[in-house]
Amino acid sequence: MAFLLSSMLLRRDLSVEEKFEQLMENNPLGAQVSQDSVLVAIGTSFGMTAAIFLAFLILRPFNTIVYAPRLRHTDEKHKPPPLDKSIFAWYKPVFKTNEPEYVDKIGMDATLFLRFARMCRNMFVVLAVLGCAIIVPVNVASSVPGQKKVDGDLSSKIIFLMTPRDLAGQVFWAFVAFAYILDITVCGFLWWTYRAVHRLRRQYLESPEYQNSLHSRTLMITDINRSSRSDQGIIEIVDTLKTTPEVPRVSIGRNVKDVPDLIEEHEEAVVELENVLAKYLKNPNQLPAERPLCTPHKKDPEFTGRKQKVDAIDYLTARIQRLEAQIKEVRESIDKRDALPYGFASYESITSAHTVAFNARSKHVKGTTVRLAPKPKDIIWKNLTLDAKTRRWRKTVNNFWITLLTLLYFIPNALIAVFLSKLSNLGFVWPRFQTELARHADFWAVVQGLLAPALTSLFYYFLPIIFRRLSIKSGDQTKTSRERHVTAQLYAFFVFNNLFVFSLFSAVFGMIVMIINLSTQQNVPFMDIMRSIAFFDTTMRTLCEVSPFWVTWLVQRNLGAAIDLAQAVNLAWGSFSRKFLNPTPRDLINRTAPPPFDYASYYNYFLFYSTVAFCFAPLQPVTLVIVAIYFTLDSWMKKYLLMYVFCTKNESGGAFWRVLFNRMLVGAFLSNCIVALLVTARGAQFKWQMLAALIPLPLGLIGFKFYCKSTFDNSLKYYTRGESKKGVEAPTPIDKESRRRDRVAVRFGHPALYQKLTVPMVNEKSKHLLAEVYRGRLDGDIGDTAAFSDVYTMKRMSKENPGKIASSAAPPAPFEFVSESNMDFENYKNRPEFSDEHGGEGSVYGGDAAHSSIHRPDTPNSSWRGRSVSRDSERTVGPTDEAGVLYPAGYHQTPSALREYSPSPDRGIQRLDSRESPYEIHDDDGRRNLVHGAAPMGATSMTTSITGGAQQYTPYSPSRDGAQKDYFAR
Repeated sequence: MAFLLSSMLLRRDLSVEEKFEQLMENNPLGAQVSQDSVLVAIGTSFGMTAAIFLAFLILRPFNTIVYAPRLRHTDEKHKPPPLDKSIFAWYKPVFKTNEPEYVDKIGMDATLFLRFARMCRNMFVVLAVLGCAIIVPVNVASSVPGQKKVDGDLSSKIIFLMTPRDLAGQVFWAFVAFAYILDITVCGFLWWTYRAVHRLRRQYLESPEYQNSLHSRTLMITDINRSSRSDQGIIEIVDTLKTTPEVPRVSIGRNVKDVPDLIEEHEEAVVELENVLAKYLKNPNQLPAERPLCTPHKKDPEFTGRKQKVDAIDYLTARIQRLEAQIKEVRESIDKRDALPYGFASYESITSAHTVAFNARSKHVKGTTVRLAPKPKDIIWKNLTLDAKTRRWRKTVNNFWITLLTLLYFIPNALIAVFLSKLSNLGFVWPRFQTELARHADFWAVVQGLLAPALTSLFYYFLPIIFRRLSIKSGDQTKTSRERHVTAQLYAFFVFNNLFVFSLFSAVFGMIVMIINLSTQQNVPFMDIMRSIAFFDTTMRTLCEVSPFWVTWLVQRNLGAAIDLAQAVNLAWGSFSRKFLNPTPRDLINRTAPPPFDYASYYNYFLFYSTVAFCFAPLQPVTLVIVAIYFTLDSWMKKYLLMYVFCTKNESGGAFWRVLFNRMLVGAFLSNCIVALLVTARGAQFKWQMLAALIPLPLGLIGFKFYCKSTFDNSLKYYTRGESKKGVEAPTPIDKESRRRDRVAVRFGHPALYQKLTVPMVNEKSKHLLAEVYRGRLDGDIGDTAAFSDVYTMKRMSKENPGKIASSAAPPAPFEFVSESNMDFENYKNRPEFSDEHGGEGSVYGGDAAHSSIHRPDTPNSSWRGRSVSRDSERTVGPTDEAGVLYPAGYHQTPSALREYSPSPDRGIQRLDSRESPYEIHDDDGRRNLVHGAAPMGATSMTTSITGGAQQYTPYSPSRDGAQKDYFAR
C-alpha cells in the first residue's frame, strides 16, 4: 500500500500525529470498543435476557390479563390453544403449532410477520455459517503474520484480527466471492418466501371471510370531476372499463361538512371530563375542598380570557351537550346533492370487481383512479376529497420535511453523544459546569447514565407518531398504506442516521481535524491535502474499528426482545398508574384488551438489524452470528406474543410484503457497496478487476426484483377464480338476491354519518355523588339516536307495571356508570368505540362482533334489514311475503334526505333506556329482544307518489336474509 502525503506529514510532526490519534481513539461516538468490553456486554446481555425470561415463566400463569388477553376475549375460531398454569405450558403452542393452523387465528398480517421472522432466522443461520467459514479464516490467516511483527501478544486483538483492517492485495477476491454468495443466499430465501406469501395470499383471497365481505367486490373511484359526481356518473366511468356484463350498485360520496371535526371535539371533551371526574371522585368519601377548574375553549361562550378558568365539570358537560346538538343538526342537513369527488361501485361477484380493477390499473378514465376498495374501517376519509394536484403537492412537502428531519437529526444526535453521554466534555467548554460537576460528582454520574438514553428513547418513541401524522398530511387514503409508508420512512431514517452517520462520523471528524491541523500548523495547501487524503482507506479502517460496537449493540437487541415478551412496560405502567394516577374506567377497560401490534416499528427493527448485519458481514462476520441468534429467539417470542397478546388493528391482508422485499434487496446492495469500498481501498493493482467483477451484482438484484414483480404481484393483488373445490370443501353458494340488496351507501358511507357518540364513563362507586357535584341537566336523553343512527331507542318499560316507564336505577346525569367488576374488555368488546382500537374486525371477539364486522360500525347487518337503497317505486309485495300490519298512508314517513337509511324494526331489535348509554345492554336486566315478537313495520297500501307512479313497500320477511352466514363478513 502506497504511503500518502498526509501520513508523511504526520510522521514529521509527532505532536500532530498524537493529537490526531487521540481524536480517533476518543471519538465522540465511542467507536472503539475493547475486546474485554465486548465479551462483558455479551455475557451481561444474555444473562439479563435469561433472567427476564425466567420472570416471564413465573408471572405468566398468574396474569392472563397481560400475558394472554387474546385467549380471554377471542371467539372459538380465533382463540389460540389453551394454556394451563404450568410454567412451560406455552412450549407446545409456540413450537408445535404450524402455519396452516394459526393463519385463521391471528390473521394474514401476523402470519406474514412470523413468516418474515422465520425467513430472517434461517437466512442468517446460513450466512453465519458461510461467513465464518470463508471470511474469518481469510482475515485471521492474513492478519496474524503482520500483527506478530508489531506485537507478539495477539490474545487481546482477536476481535480485530477477524476484520480486514490489516489486509491488502489479492486476498480481497475472497470478499468478492462472498458478495456473490450473500446475494444468491438472500435472493434464494426471498424467492422461496415470495412463493409462500403468494400461497398464503391466495388462501386469504379464497377464505370465506374474504369471499363473503363487501369490500372484496367493491371498487373505490377517486378524483371524480364535477360533471360525473353522481351515481349515474360512477356507472358511466366503470362502464367505460366494461369487462363484465354486471351492473354495479354505486354510491357517490357526500359532503359531511364539519361533522367529523365535531365528533373528534366531542370525544376529546368526553375523555377530558372522564379524567376530571376520575381525579375529583377518586375518594368518594372525602371530596377535595375545591372543585376542578379548566380553561374553556376559545369558541365556547364560557371563554372570557386565556387566564379565566371555569368549573370543569359543568363546563365540559355543557360543551358535550352543545356538540351533540350541533352534530345532530348538521347530520340532518346532509343530503346527496352535495357530492364529493369519490364513490364506490359494488359488484355481485368478486371476479367481476377484480377484473375491472385489473383493467383500470394503468388507466384514468375521465381523470379518475379506479382501484379495489379497502375496508371501510381502513379508509382515511378526509383524504378522499383531495384532488391529484393537491396530493402531489402535499407529498412533495411531506418528503421535504422527512428528508430535512433525516438529514438534520445528526446534529442533536451528535450533541447527545458528545456532551450528554460524557458530561466531562461539556465541562471542557463550560467552566462553571465543570466546577458544579466536581462538586456533585455522584449526582451528575447518575444524570449521565440516564439522560442520554432517556432522550434518545423518547425521540424514537415519538418518531413513528411524527411520521404517521406527516403521512396523513401528505394524502394517504388508507391506514394500511400509511403504515407501509411509515415503515419505509423509519427504515431510511435509521439507516442514514444510526448506521451511516454514526459509523462514519469518526472518520469524517478525524479527517476534518487532520485537514485543519495540516493547513494551520504545517502550512500545507488545502488542495494538496485534499489530493493526498486516502478517503476510502480511512473510511475502511473506521468501519473495522467501529464493528465491535455493532456487535455489542446487536447483542443487546436480545434483551429488548425479552423485555417485549415479559411485557415489562405494561406491567410496570399498569401498577404505577393504579397506585399513583387516576385512571378512568375507559382506561382500565382498554388495559385489559389485546394491545395493537405496531407492525411499522417492528418491521423497521427487523429490516435495520438485517441491514447492519449485511453491511458488517464482510467487516465483522460475528455480526451474522449475533443476528442469527437474535432472530432465532425473537421469532419464537413474537410467535407467542402474536398468538396470545397482540392483535392486528387494521388487517391489510399481507400488503407489507413488497415493502419488506424491497428493503432486503437494498440491504444486500449496501453490502455489495461495502465490499466495493474494501476493494477500492486495499485492492491495490487488482482493484479494477475486482470492481468489474462486482458490477453484475446490483444488476442481478434489479433483475430479480422485476422477475418477482412480473411473476407474483398481479395474482397477489387480484383474484381470479381457479379450479372450484368439490364436496365438503366447496364454498358456500352465492345468494345473488341477497347481494342485490347491498346498501353500499350505508356500508361505505362516511362514519361521521352513523357513528354513535361517546358517553362519559364514571365509576359506579361515585354514582351517588353525581347529583351533588353535577349541576347541569339531570334528565338528559343520552340514548336519543342521531339522525343517521340505525336503531330505534325506546324508554325501558317497567316489568311490574305494564305500559309504564321503568323508574329504577335511572342515572342522575348523562353518564354511564361502570362497576369495578365490569371494568374488563370482555364486557365491552362488541362496542365499536373499544373494539375498533383492538382489532375488532371479522368475528375476532365473537358474539355480536361477528355481525358488526360485516358492516359499518353501528349500521344494520343482514339480520337488521332496513329499507333497501332501491327506489320506492321498484319495491313490490311478493305473493309469498308476509302482509305485515297496514297503517294509514304517510304513517312513519322518513324525511326525503334520509329515506334510504330509515331502519325498520326487525328480529333481534332491542330497546335502550333513553337516559342511559346506548351501549349499556345486559341480558340480566331483561332488556334484550323485548319486541322480538312484535308485529313488523307495516307496508302502506299502494298510493300515488309525487311523480305519479305507483309506490309500494315490501313487508319484511325473515326468510329473505337466509340462514347461512352473512355475505359481508370481512
